[in-house]
Amino acid sequence: MNSRSRSSRLHRVLLAGIVLGFACHTLYAQRKVQRSTGQNVAPVYDGYEANPDGTYSMWFGYFNRNHEESLELPIGPDNRFEPGLADRGQPTHFVPEWQKSAFRVIVPKDFGQQKLTWRLTTKGKTEIVTASLEPRSIIDRQQTTLEGTVGLNKAPTIILEAPTEAALAGTVTVSVGATDDGLPLNPRTKKPEGLSVRWRKYRGPETGRVTFTPGSAKLENGKSSTTVRFSDPGEYVLQGVVDDGSLLAGTYCCWVSREVRIKVK
Repeated sequence: MNSRSRSSRLHRVLLAGIVLGFACHTLYAQRKVQRSTGQNVAPVYDGYEANPDGTYSMWFGYFNRNHEESLELPIGPDNRFEPGLADRGQPTHFVPEWQKSAFRVIVPKDFGQQKLTWRLTTKGKTEIVTASLEPRSIIDRQQTTLEGTVGLNKAPTIILEAPTEAALAGTVTVSVGATDDGLPLNPRTKKPEGLSVRWRKYRGPETGRVTFTPGSAKLENGKSSTTVRFSDPGEYVLQGVVDDGSLLAGTYCCWVSREVRIKVK
C-alpha cells in the first residue's frame, strides 16, 4: 500500500471516528433531557421464567418518561394486550420513571411460538412491546449471584395484609411482613442491605388519588405498615414492592411485588 492510499485510509478512519463520536454525543445529550410532565409511557418486556407446573410467567414493566407525572390508562384501546384478552392484569396507574417487572402474565405449557403484544397509547403516541418464549429471553426471578456477595441471593418471601373494604372518610392500614436470606451485602459495610418497601396505586378509578403515609420505608424486624387514604369511592388495587437492595443492580432478582384489593365506599 503506497503512502497516498495509507493517507486516504487514515482520513476515512478519522472521519468515521468523528461521525461516531458526534452521534454518541447526540444520543447522550438526548438522554440528559429531563422532563417532569408531558411525556408518554413505553411498555417493556423483561423476559420469562419457567414455573414448576410447566407454565411460563412473562414479566412486563414500563418506562414512564416523566419524573413527576403519574398517568392513568384504563383497560381498553389505550391499554390492552392482544391477541385474546385485553386485560392481563396490567396496571392502569403508571408511576414515574422506570418500573421493572411490575407484573406477570402466566401462559400455558403449550404456548410454544405464540406471541403477546402489550399496547400503550399516551400523549398521542402509541408504543408496543411483543413478548415470546424465545430462549434468550429466559430470566431467573428467584435467585441471582451479585458481585460482592457470598452465595446465591434469593428473593424475599412477603405477605401483604389489608382490609377488603374501607370508608371514604377514613383511613386503612396496609401491612407487610417479609423474610429474607440477608443478601446482598453492602460492599462498604459488608452487612445486609436490608429490606425496604415502596407503596403505589396499581389500579383504581381514574380520578382516585391514593395517599400513603409513609410512601416508602425500611422494614424493621421484617415488618412495616402504611396508612392509606382515598379521594374517591371505587375498587382499588394497591401494590407493595419489597426490595432487598438488588432492584437497581441490573438483574431480575431479588425484589417482590404483591397486590391487595380494597373496595372504598
